[in-house]
Amino acid sequence: MMLQNIMGTPLLGWLVSSLIAGGVGRFFLVCHERYKREARALFPDDVEFLCPTAETTSDQLHVFLSTAEESEEDIIVVTGPAVILPFAADESEFTDSPIVSSVTSVNRKTLMEALDDKFIFTDFLKDHGVPYTDRDGVYSVTGLQELTEWQPVLNRANLTRLARQGVEIWDYGTTYIDPSVSIGVGSAILPGTILRGQTSIGKNCTVGPNSYLENAKIGDDSVVNASQIYNSTVGYDTRIGPFAYIRPGSNIGNSIKVGDFVEIKNSTVGDGTKISHLTYVGDSDVGRNCNFGCGTVTVNYDRAKKFRTVIEDNAFIGCNTNLVAPVTVGEGAYIAAGSTITDDIPSMALAIARARQQNKKDWASKHKLKEK
Repeated sequence: MMLQNIMGTPLLGWLVSSLIAGGVGRFFLVCHERYKREARALFPDDVEFLCPTAETTSDQLHVFLSTAEESEEDIIVVTGPAVILPFAADESEFTDSPIVSSVTSVNRKTLMEALDDKFIFTDFLKDHGVPYTDRDGVYSVTGLQELTEWQPVLNRANLTRLARQGVEIWDYGTTYIDPSVSIGVGSAILPGTILRGQTSIGKNCTVGPNSYLENAKIGDDSVVNASQIYNSTVGYDTRIGPFAYIRPGSNIGNSIKVGDFVEIKNSTVGDGTKISHLTYVGDSDVGRNCNFGCGTVTVNYDRAKKFRTVIEDNAFIGCNTNLVAPVTVGEGAYIAAGSTITDDIPSMALAIARARQQNKKDWASKHKLKEK
């Protein structure tokens, strides 16, 4: 049940986040071999983590305890599904007796001394453990039906934790943030925003309204307005949206504008570039300080293979341009509006790839006479 989802994140992920927020920095996990990979993904890479084989659990636990710092006197033992909140329930909700959870505190040295061939963990916890209760904001989860009930509570608890760290949450009822997400001080999360996975938001950013980010990294002072970003990186002082779509594998630099109805996929975009509206940039390497006119398309797919487009620094792409990959636009080059580019463009050149205009004198007046 530890791997059952609450709002898209396994219960174990919520629990790990709560323990880390409470100061836990080292983890010793005992689980079945077939769950190890899935469970490991829920622990941050920057915490010490050990998950031994069943045959070496006792020996590895002794090593784990003996290598702890002297200040680490207490061990938190979790023996079953549980929820840890940063606040306890209102006292009026408490029953006459505290409700004991599956989370227990034990003394590290006492546990080390008790480890031998006859050691039984459950007996040791009964004799030496101090269980956490609902009065500590710790609750056992006894069945799958409870997970749905915990979803709004855990989400609000996570939002409360972020608010205490200096994040501005506009609407607790329409904002959903995974426990693994990190957000810098001074950032504002607007209504309708969902942040998933290993997303990280820098300082003084604005995300939302109505934005969805999954495994995205956003630099300081950036804005993501009504847009979606997946498995991509955005630099500092960059503006995304509204209604932009950043697909996996994209690296958007600093001080960039990605405007309305722009889609970027598996591409790098250099600092200072502007892609203001109605443009598709796929499988491309874009330099610095480039300008994309409205309606530009990188034509990257011929139904059999995908090809890359290279646009070097300071290039100017006119409106309604098609760049048929593989193709390179040289540094400082210009492309006339309405062109379909199939050949490389030298640096500082002007490329014109369209039919020459012809004006037929008095054609319109004659045509109207025929219509009558």
